[in-house]
Amino acid sequence: MDIVKNILLVIYVIVTFALIVLTLIQTKDGSSASGTITGSSTNNFYNQNKGRTKEGRMKRWTIALGIAFAVLAVALSIFYI
Repeated sequence: MDIVKNILLVIYVIVTFALIVLTLIQTKDGSSASGTITGSSTNNFYNQNKGRTKEGRMKRWTIALGIAFAVLAVALSIFYI
């Protein structure tokens, strides 16, 4: 059982560092109240294909790593009880 704990702990640390790095690399989302006032269009080609860009892929990876972080935290708390 100690081997499983150690493997989960190593994976948890790797996921944690990857999540921190991805979060720090991402740019701030520019949709704010000023976009509403100035009338920025959200129905253009870039916004429709945003998921295929580098930023879209980084956002998907961040979400996946966040879910993995939460699942691993619960699993580790179960093993260490």
